[in-house]
Amino acid sequence: MKKSVRIICVSALIAFLAGAFSFPYLAPLISPVQVQSATEIMDLQMTPAEIDSLLPELEDYRKSFQALREQPIPNDLSPAIQFNPIPSGFEMPTGNHQIEFGPLRDVQLPKDKDKLAFYTVRQLAELIRTGQISSVELTRFFLERLKKYDPTLHCVITLTEDLAIAQATKADKEIAAGNYRGVLHGIPYGAKDLLATRNYKTTWGAAPYKDQVLDYDATVVQKLEKAGAVLLAKLSMGALAWGDVWFDGKTRNPWDVNSGSSGSSAGSASAVSAGLLPFALGTETLGSIVSPSTVCGTTGLRPTFGRVSKHGAMALSWSMDKIGPICRSAEDCAAVFAAIAGPDGKDLSVIEAPVRYAKSMANPKMIKVGYHKSAFERNYPFKGQDSLALITLQKLGYELVPVELPDMPDIGMILSVEAAAAFDELTRSGKDDELVRQIRNAWPNVFRAARFVPAVEYIQANRLRTKLKEDMTKVFEEVDLYVHPSWASSSLRITNYTGHPCVVLPNGFRADGKPTSITFTGKLFDEGTILALAAAFQKATDWEDQHPNLD
Repeated sequence: MKKSVRIICVSALIAFLAGAFSFPYLAPLISPVQVQSATEIMDLQMTPAEIDSLLPELEDYRKSFQALREQPIPNDLSPAIQFNPIPSGFEMPTGNHQIEFGPLRDVQLPKDKDKLAFYTVRQLAELIRTGQISSVELTRFFLERLKKYDPTLHCVITLTEDLAIAQATKADKEIAAGNYRGVLHGIPYGAKDLLATRNYKTTWGAAPYKDQVLDYDATVVQKLEKAGAVLLAKLSMGALAWGDVWFDGKTRNPWDVNSGSSGSSAGSASAVSAGLLPFALGTETLGSIVSPSTVCGTTGLRPTFGRVSKHGAMALSWSMDKIGPICRSAEDCAAVFAAIAGPDGKDLSVIEAPVRYAKSMANPKMIKVGYHKSAFERNYPFKGQDSLALITLQKLGYELVPVELPDMPDIGMILSVEAAAAFDELTRSGKDDELVRQIRNAWPNVFRAARFVPAVEYIQANRLRTKLKEDMTKVFEEVDLYVHPSWASSSLRITNYTGHPCVVLPNGFRADGKPTSITFTGKLFDEGTILALAAAFQKATDWEDQHPNLD
């Protein structure tokens, strides 16, 4: 080769390499070897000729990926694809909203005001309504408890003290003027810190977002303000809604401060259990209300998917995220749920349906209660407590009907893929390295792995999800609801994908003194029946009246 030609070739190579490093879109074409490796990951068989034919299309796709990444896609921008939990042939409930609480005994302000820490929402509401205590007094009482015990429990990310005093003062003025809004008027509460609040940080529990301020209030925060509730704190959560470890610590269980409170609604369950707040908002995608409520001994409601607007809530999985209350009693859950349910015109997945709750909905002569037979027959922790719970239900007059649940298809990739999309920029920027948990079973690794799930497989998983919805209709052909172990049943996983509601409530204690729980799962949009049964169970037992001692 002539010297001049060699110089030209070398110069061209240097220019190409320089361009490849300076301009990603000029990088070398995708090679057949790369495609062959990818097909092996996807468990597909392709011939060399087939792979060769793919290369131009794959390069076009890569350019499309780059174009997509140049567009701003914030976490709150939902995809055009929406999950609908309603199976074929389902008849939506109709009619008006109806909330009828059971009778409340005469409530008096205790001489020892520390006892107020464990009063229910309804009891505190009666004290406010009758003028025995003001909302400001109650707000200051719970603010002091939050300040006193948070150094031990690590359940608070941000106190909203100025807002709380202002809202409580407004509530007192309205009530004094005869404008009483209802059972939540003047009642303090806390919100999981993935719910947007104007003028206060919304950190999502994660270091990359610890200084994030969103200039609006989540719909549920707006609705509670309309009901007159008073926001005292943004509560801790596992980073990006996983576990109980967040950027500044680990949320503790009030029953055993050496252990965590589970997650991801860690701070909500911990604060309510410890008597730092009368109620709190949590969220669940795959167990984040049920799990912390179980270990902390609180009562939690996971509503039907599409019951409560997610506007202003951090998106983890657009087709699975649900917002619900964590309280001391089932009736308190009913009160909070009634306030936050319903469409807002912003979350288009929300479905209009009446909210009903009444003691009569749990009449043993009117409803059939199932039990997940094979789950209860297994040997598992809490089996003794759960067996006694079944006996209690039978004593209340319920004839327990055995039911079995459909097999759960392997569709867990749905959550992983949607979560990876929700935090796509975090992964590509490398800021996922700032998250505290960097183990294999943590978000950074899950986000990265999910990028290797083909879109075709994601769609196929959702098709099987449709079949799972249809299969679940058979369970409710014979029963109105069913009871099952909170953790030792496939129900928790299945119903988080189908969108069915459940209520989790305490039913005893483990040998180490930590609480246990039982769960009631109901028909779509029938939260009232499972809450009424839970209230009947709580009236017949006293597990929800047991409280941890932090002093």
